[in-house]
Parts: sequence; C-alpha cells; structure tokens
Amino acid sequence: MNEVLRQLPTKAKEKHGANRRFFSKLKKRPPKHLDYLMQELHDDEFQRTDCLACANCCKTTGPLFTTNDIERISKHFRMKPQRFIEQFLRIDEENDHVLQEVPCTFLDVDNHCSIYGVRPKACSEFPHTNRKKFHQISNLTLKNVAICPAAFNIVETMKKKLPSYL
Repeated sequence: MNEVLRQLPTKAKEKHGANRRFFSKLKKRPPKHLDYLMQELHDDEFQRTDCLACANCCKTTGPLFTTNDIERISKHFRMKPQRFIEQFLRIDEENDHVLQEVPCTFLDVDNHCSIYGVRPKACSEFPHTNRKKFHQISNLTLKNVAICPAAFNIVETMKKKLPSYL
C-alpha cells in the first residue's frame, strides 16, 4: 500500500487533464444511468479496497465539520460544542469548521477511527463516489483521486465504462 500511496499523486497529476475533460463532458450531458453505474463501481471497488490498510484521507486531509457533526461528536465526548470546537477545530478560509491539524486527531496508530460511530458526514461519505448526482461533484472527485486509491481506480474504470465521454 505504501508504494501505491507514494505513486498516487504523480499518477493523478498525469491523468488530471484527461479526467478534467472527461468530467466536463459528463457534466454537460450525464447519462441517465450514471448514479446506478457509480454505485456499482463504488461497491465493486470497496470489496477489493481495505480503507484500514490505507487511511490516506485521514492522514492528509481534514473533513469539514457541520453543526450537526459538532453537536453529535461533542455529545459523544460529553462536552459542550464550543469546548469541542476550541479543542479540536479551527475556521478555514471558507469559514468552515475543520480540524486544527492533520493527520486526524481521531486516527489511531492502526488506522482505526476512534469516533467512527459518530464521525463527520464528510468522513462517512468519502470519497463520495457513490453520491447521487455524481456529475455535480467532479471538482471534488478530481481532488480525491490524488488522495484515495479507490477513487482513482473508480474513475479509471468509469472512463472505460463510458468511452464516449473521453
């Protein structure tokens, strides 16, 4: 896995232009079956991919914390939401609550999430490859293929399944 993660940013950069053009065409006229295809590709890939062997998302990026996330997680810790914010979060340039630092504070040494049952929505949905109206999040997907080997593989398979968009 370490070798895959080491090569991933370079591979993603090499494919970025082609992926950007692919997603641009996809956004203009998405196929009717796109959400079904994405669910299938996502499910197939995550039968092969073990997130616990990777956890690159937790090591390199921080999720956005919604108000609901903050309330749910602070309740889990039995602390006031404001105290949770002060202890773990900061406001980013887009005025969103994000982690103060990465890797994620809640990531254990064995790549398990210590707050998995109450983790932020952004974490539970990552890498967002099975999201409805997938074509609307192409910019996010272009970023995620450089972080998540599964997202990279899903996009590569997707291009093979939708060659008319290349």
